[in-house]
Amino acid sequence: MSMLTSEIWQVGIIKAPIGEVAQQSALEESRIRWLKAADSMCFLADPFGLWRDNKLYLFVEAYDYRTRHGHIEVYIFNESLELLDQRAVLKEPWHLSFPYVFEDGGEIWMLPEGYKSGLLSLYRAVDFPWRWERVEEFVFPAAAIDASLYRNDQGYWIFYTPPTPKPARTSALMLAHADTLLGHWHNISQQPIHVDRHGARMGGTPFEKDGRLILPTQDCSDSYGGALTLLSLSSAQLDQPTLQSAGRLEAPASARPYTDGLHTLSAVGDQFTLIDTKRIVKGSPKRIGIDIRRKIKKHF
Repeated sequence: MSMLTSEIWQVGIIKAPIGEVAQQSALEESRIRWLKAADSMCFLADPFGLWRDNKLYLFVEAYDYRTRHGHIEVYIFNESLELLDQRAVLKEPWHLSFPYVFEDGGEIWMLPEGYKSGLLSLYRAVDFPWRWERVEEFVFPAAAIDASLYRNDQGYWIFYTPPTPKPARTSALMLAHADTLLGHWHNISQQPIHVDRHGARMGGTPFEKDGRLILPTQDCSDSYGGALTLLSLSSAQLDQPTLQSAGRLEAPASARPYTDGLHTLSAVGDQFTLIDTKRIVKGSPKRIGIDIRRKIKKHF
């Protein structure tokens, strides 16, 4: 992105299940607890969470324009959404985002996006939520972007966007299957199951509504993460998916001035729904100074 344009994201917490929030009118009427980064050149995005021991564990991408690097942080809230603790929990030499966290087999896992490492890594919590270890036996067919897991009686499914070619990063949706979480993962098709800049890259947790599986996907037709397009398909026919439009969500007016984009809608059980919205800042002197200093350092 040009040094003249900065995208600053904030995270919102809604105390309602995702099925109730997933329409524009409901989103507009929702009471939202907003969470922002402390520094103007940082942002919080890609919220995912778990509800455990009467606490909300909210995992986010924490990005800093000064380093052009993201890592994963956790924010812990009580039932009244009062902040109890906040720390970094996962850092790697490469950029991390989209901390898709879930429970399976009595353990807690995270499937963050880190495609610049050349692979998709699965992490297991060894001291939740503070310490995570990479699971060496997990092997995936691509360095997936925004990998989103869904499980049914047919096994495990991961919806994701391929890292190449570059245009596919905002327009293609792939689907892989395995019998077990650590089992042999394979794409159900060598071609994307959906190609559309108006909604293909995943933007949250798949959820069921009215007997259909709903996928939140990002509308990148005007700008990255400009809105969410909901896609609907049969969860019983994932090996031969047929996708249909199921609505569109834009940043609610209550997010102002962060109303330039919305690219995550994720469920925390039946208790909470998480979103993020963005503000586009043009001509920030602080951002311009950061990029100029970086270019001078690189030159010398």
